[in-house]
Amino acid sequence: MKTLIFNGSPRKEGDTVSLINKVIEGINGEYKIVNAYDCGIHPCVDCRYCWKNAGCCIDDGMQEIYEYIQECDNVLIASPIYFSELTGALLNLGSRLQTYFCARFFRKEKPLEKSKKGAVILVGGGDGNLNKAYDTACCLLHHMNSHDILPAAISHDTNNRPAVDDKATLVGVNYIVEFFSE
Repeated sequence: MKTLIFNGSPRKEGDTVSLINKVIEGINGEYKIVNAYDCGIHPCVDCRYCWKNAGCCIDDGMQEIYEYIQECDNVLIASPIYFSELTGALLNLGSRLQTYFCARFFRKEKPLEKSKKGAVILVGGGDGNLNKAYDTACCLLHHMNSHDILPAAISHDTNNRPAVDDKATLVGVNYIVEFFSE
């Protein structure tokens, strides 16, 4: 069992990472964490290389991630909420999934054969709406051939309570662990 985890948090020991760690403690098999803020992956530059070619012409760490996406069984997107959306660094990284969209719609190819299970963890302390961030995460998961997606595990009061102390959030995290282990 292989799990790919996209961490959209800039904080190494923040609420998002504390929930990712709970998932890691419970899942079986190997996992790979991609930290959006320090992975060195550049955003899509709309060069349109992928309109006619598989992959991406930007030569950076995304090439390794593409390989792991091909192999993995589960994908988790975990992010703080900034202005009712996933973090900018995570969106930049997600823009590189454009190659999968182009494979389907321009090249008429199926870029990923293997279906994946998907899940989302969202963390926030403000009064923003979480629906947009969840929808964006689901869009990214769909492009990675994940159509079996759990409702998000959400902690939305982190200004007043750490995410790991939010009982409802921990129930959601446990659902993710069980779902990924099935």
